[in-house]
Amino acid sequence: MKELVRCRPCGFVMEADKLGDVCPACGLPRKVFEPYRERVSLNRLFVLNLDLHPIVIHLSQALVIAIPLLTIIINLFGNFQHDLLKSVLIFSIFVFPFTLVFAIITGVIDGLTRFKTLKTPLLRVKIIFSIIILLLSIALLFVAPRENYGLITIILSILCLAAGVQLGLWGKKLINVILPGSYPMKKGSKESQVKEE
Repeated sequence: MKELVRCRPCGFVMEADKLGDVCPACGLPRKVFEPYRERVSLNRLFVLNLDLHPIVIHLSQALVIAIPLLTIIINLFGNFQHDLLKSVLIFSIFVFPFTLVFAIITGVIDGLTRFKTLKTPLLRVKIIFSIIILLLSIALLFVAPRENYGLITIILSILCLAAGVQLGLWGKKLINVILPGSYPMKKGSKESQVKEE
């Protein structure tokens, strides 16, 4: 495994041979770096380094911001590129629940990889809010076309945005938290028998 170093002030971890004169994250001089040893197993590190949840979550974040903005623009400035904006809005509302399902799935994978459980207080709250935003997006999918993308669409999309912002704030607090070690293994599994020997 390559030698790692960590910036003491900001916590940025990188390979020692790629360190230049300053920390790429915070810009402080290289003398603030210290040797760093990874505390998690390689298989967990591999899953976390795929960054599945952060990548997928950006898709839903883009839509959760775009939908209320598009709805408000269409309702306030009806003549401004109406057909184009309405087509983008319809597409965004249709795709939004699917991006949330993928975000929830990758969030569960990320949670189990980082914390080895989904039962921590903050993860439970995140799961509840994820279900709420998913239900709101499904309501939006069915209600918006029926009410012609008006006031109810604006209200539902703003509620989605509020839930999305709260999820993002909680996620920010958890981004660098990883429990050390490897996955807990069931007794009798091949991996646990190898470790016992």
